[in-house]
Amino acid sequence: MIEAKNIHKFYGELEVLKGVDLSIKKGEVIAIVGPSGAGKTTLLQILGTLDQPSKSENSELQINSIDLLKLKDKTLSKFRNKHIGFIFQFHQLLPEFNAIENVCIPAFIANKSKKEAEKRAIELLQFLGLSHRLHHKPNELSGGEQQRVAVARALVNNPDVIFADEPSGNLDSTSAENLHKLFFELREKFNQTFVIVTHNQELADMADRKLEMKDGKIIN
Repeated sequence: MIEAKNIHKFYGELEVLKGVDLSIKKGEVIAIVGPSGAGKTTLLQILGTLDQPSKSENSELQINSIDLLKLKDKTLSKFRNKHIGFIFQFHQLLPEFNAIENVCIPAFIANKSKKEAEKRAIELLQFLGLSHRLHHKPNELSGGEQQRVAVARALVNNPDVIFADEPSGNLDSTSAENLHKLFFELREKFNQTFVIVTHNQELADMADRKLEMKDGKIIN
């Protein structure tokens, strides 16, 4: 489902990614682990098309057999909106909008109708145990509830893959454990692929595979 070959990333003269290769199957939950500065987040952003790899011979990045390195910006943005969801350490919810409105944003970008977007948003929020929080704004929600709204937002367009960067890093231990279990429930229900950068050893050990990064390379 995801194929990456010879992925490099330079910032000036600093080489952050040094020819990364990886292959991820549909429905896998993959944890990317390693020390700070190993290149985990940079790799995640490139896989998720939020950043571009540095030009290098024989580099390749495909999702669903589509060569993402050959897509122009507008086409790439449409692909990202339709096929990719993101969950970050900090929920990135818009404070002026309630839970339903926050979840609907990617659907509106995809030109879905208000009725269709809100129906899907409510279904997801109810599935995530937030049926009593639909009209609450982020400052009226707990940290765990805010992150579940962010998960619903990532899922609203039924993406093929979810990229998560330290998704439980800002949560207390109970909320983190609940979020980790939720990823696997979502995989079972929707057959989505999860690629998760994490320092949380418990979450990494739950994954189908654990990829360890060091000095810009995957070492296992």
